Amino acid sequence: MLVLDAIAWTLALLLLLPAVVLFVQVMAARRPPRIDEALPDAATRPALAVLMPAHNEAAGIAAPIGAVLAQLRPGDRLLVVADNCSDDTAQVAARLGAEVVERQDADRRGKGYALDHGVRHLRGDPREVVVIVDADCRVEPQALDRLAAACAQAGRPAQALYLMRSPPGAGLKTRVAEFAWLLRNKVRPLGCRALGWPCQLMGTGMAFPWSMLARAQLATGHLVEDMQLGLDLAAAGTPPMFCPEALVTSEFPQADAAIAAQRTRWEHGHLGMIASRSLPMLWTALRTGRAGLAAMALDLAVPPLTALTLLLVLALLGMALLAALGGSVGPLGAVSFALALVVAAVAAAWSRDARDIVSPADWLAIPGYILGKLPIYAKLYTARQREWVRTRRRGDSP
Repeated sequence: MLVLDAIAWTLALLLLLPAVVLFVQVMAARRPPRIDEALPDAATRPALAVLMPAHNEAAGIAAPIGAVLAQLRPGDRLLVVADNCSDDTAQVAARLGAEVVERQDADRRGKGYALDHGVRHLRGDPREVVVIVDADCRVEPQALDRLAAACAQAGRPAQALYLMRSPPGAGLKTRVAEFAWLLRNKVRPLGCRALGWPCQLMGTGMAFPWSMLARAQLATGHLVEDMQLGLDLAAAGTPPMFCPEALVTSEFPQADAAIAAQRTRWEHGHLGMIASRSLPMLWTALRTGRAGLAAMALDLAVPPLTALTLLLVLALLGMALLAALGGSVGPLGAVSFALALVVAAVAAAWSRDARDIVSPADWLAIPGYILGKLPIYAKLYTARQREWVRTRRRGDSP
């Protein structure tokens, strides 16, 4: 029983850590901005290059390109990397006024390879700041100016606020996904900024000093190449900063199969990154006294919301069984406290930011939504996704 108690305590503490981090971030996000958190001085921002990787985006790339071109100044560049395209993405982008480079390599697939190809193309005529924007995303007015200014002033990567919206008439699954996205990409990073912590990179709306991006290891097919890049930069001493004044938006796909594929890619990649890097990074940070790196490791240690909830519920059942068999009740109390923290954090975030996304009546159906995610996590052991696969979107040919 002593061995079981030790295992139970270890598991309880491992689950308590992300629950505490989540709660602290959500509560910190509720405070008013500090006086020194002024808007970046966009009027003096340097010349920039926008790098837009695109794979078979001909049907929807016009609006993203138009939004970027509307914000460029003389001397700026927009480079579209038409990566392994089987449609006329390159021709459409060029016709709209973008600079275009094509890449074909069936063996090296993924956004990271496209970014690497684009950076190598930019070397001939670089700009001081490079902003990465996905071809299915819209940069809202003034976003590029604010991102470039923040990046240049701090000499660090700057991450825009990146939100995904539900399409009109979306069902519960999509709206819950929108809330979870808002919690991860807005509420938690706002809390990090309030605490003086860096933030994770989110894949689009990312600004980098050219000298930094030119040295980065981008050529990878990793499922969450953006998160990996942010962690690598943090380890190198330049952690990303959050710039919520710059907004980038996108829309969830409408088809359930597309949403499931998208969530599988994100969550498998995220959970894999937690398993491989969170504790080693935290140990390195503690050993070297690097507070920013420790903050990145703690933020990384928080799993996707559904995964964390499922883990806590399953652990609670296991700890209750152990206590009933004569084991220690301490782990049961710790897991119960962790679950209460998560519930409180979710309720606080929903109350302030998501009442118009998920209604009070919708919460009655949330347990079914959580159970519906079990196949995604089961695939971690039976058919774990390891390769990048583009999500099908509205307008794609069958």
